Parts: sequence; structure tokens; C-alpha cells
Amino acid sequence: MYLFSALAICAMPAEKFPQAEINNGIIHAKLYLPDSDKGYYRGTRFDWSGNMPVLEYNGHEYFGQWFTNYSPDIHDAIMGPVEDFAPLDYAEAKPGGRFLKIGVGILSKPDDKPYTFTRLYPILNYGKWSIKKQSDKVQFIQELKDTDYAYRYEKSVQLIKDKPELILSHSLINRGNSIIETSVYDHNFFVIDKQTIGPGISITFPFNVTGEGKGLGELAEINGNRIIFLKDLKNGENVYCASLQGFGISETDYDIRIENQKTGAGVRITCDKPLLKMVFWSCSTTACPEPYIKIKVSPGEEFTWRIKYEFYTLPK
Repeated sequence: MYLFSALAICAMPAEKFPQAEINNGIIHAKLYLPDSDKGYYRGTRFDWSGNMPVLEYNGHEYFGQWFTNYSPDIHDAIMGPVEDFAPLDYAEAKPGGRFLKIGVGILSKPDDKPYTFTRLYPILNYGKWSIKKQSDKVQFIQELKDTDYAYRYEKSVQLIKDKPELILSHSLINRGNSIIETSVYDHNFFVIDKQTIGPGISITFPFNVTGEGKGLGELAEINGNRIIFLKDLKNGENVYCASLQGFGISETDYDIRIENQKTGAGVRITCDKPLLKMVFWSCSTTACPEPYIKIKVSPGEEFTWRIKYEFYTLPK
């Protein structure tokens, strides 16, 4: 077994950030909380809610630090089943104009360069975040009102009683006068037992997968309904496929399993919405199926979606 190098571990800052812990007697998890001044994550790529550096089940660890460098405004210095909404109105905005990232706020478009998630954009309006904590649940609410958009976004991270399950429940209420039409995906930064990504790590779908991309055939391969790794990934090596194909229009195809045969830990991910798109990315420290769904909310309406994580151990 190959564990992460000390390089990644030593990058974790010692500062204590606003946080919460949840426990149902089976799963223990820790979350960093949104805060524009003191929060662990203050970037402009990911939704600020649901940042989860720790989830432990039955002696196994599922999330953790996968990156080397840390700063609160680095776009990918984040952990757990975090989500990224596509920007609204970026292409239409002129330099100095405004655009929206749900879960972040209203951002400024500095120039006429294309949008890129790797860039830090000035935040003009954070909205208002409210946090409600319980022993087994954290509820995040972002309420935002601006010139073109107004909404109430709610996300609950909840452990289910007497079950090894985690539920992400979402609600987006459009309180403005413009249609909110976007997409969102869950990056799923799994770091199972701090193992280097390689043979023994597999991602399984309920359909036969096709796709092309960086590292496929050399570092990993598609085998029927699975992605498997052919060798241990080294620092700087990546596998990336921008569009895995094979899924249909039913939500039953949003059904993903990630397993670590080396340590015997697995997780199943399902959702009550159909897939819009499926991306896959991996580096040496994390393997990430990235399932997208479509969101369209007319003024006065509500859109909801629910993602379930079922944690399990593999037979010896």
C-alpha cells in the first residue's frame, strides 16, 4: 500500500476555522463553515457550503487534503463532496460587469477574457449565510438579492439515523424576476484511506462507459462499466475525460460506486435527478467522478435535488 507523501499532509494550516461536527454513532464528519472573513474556503469556484475535510466510517477515512498548497482563495483548496455551479451571465457581461455563481455570490468580470474556474474573481455581493447546527445535521442557507437575481439556496448535510448514509438535500427558490438556468456538478474529492490512486481503485457505473481523454490507455482504462487504473499515479500525472458517454435520461443512471480494494472501503452515490453530463478526473491523491445535473427555476418557483452517499466495506 502506498500512502500520500508528507508534502500534502504538512500543507494543512494549523489555524482553527469556523466548523461543525456531525455524528450518528456510525459516521463521524467535520465541515468547514462559510465565512467571508475567517472561512477555510473563500475562492470563487465552489459553493461555499458542504466543505468536508473529514468523514470516517468503520475505521476508514473517505475525505481529506488531496492538494499541496493552501490559501483560502485558491480555487481548488477544498475537500469533500463539494459542488460547482456554472456561472450565469458571464458571457453577456461587459468588462466591469456582474455575473452570478450560486453558492458564492455576485462576482465582477474584470476583462473580456473567457471564464475560467482557475481564476479568482472579485466578489461584489456575498448574500447572507445562515447556519443551523444539530448533532447529525448542518443546514446552510444563502439568501441573495441583487440587480438581476434574487434567490434562497438551502443545502443540508445530514447523517441518517442507524445507517451508514449521508444525504445532501438542496433547495433553490427563485425570488427574482429572471429565470435561473444553469448546471451543477459534485466534484467528489474522495481520498479513501489516504491511498495513492492506482490499481485497486475502481469507479463503477450502471451502464457501459465510453470516452476518450488524457491518460486513458496509459494510466487508466475503461473496461465495460468500470474505470480502472493500470499503474500508480505519480505527482503531476492526471487522468481526464471531459465527457463520459453511455448514460440515458433516467435518474437510475446516476449511480456511481467508488471502491478501494486495497483497504476494503467503498461508497455508492445516487441522485434523484438524471445526469446531464459525466466528467472524470484523477490525480495521484484523488479519483473524482463528476456528475452534472441541469437546473432551471422560473421566478417564484423552487428546484430541489438530493444526493445520497452509502458507505460500505468490501468482503474480505
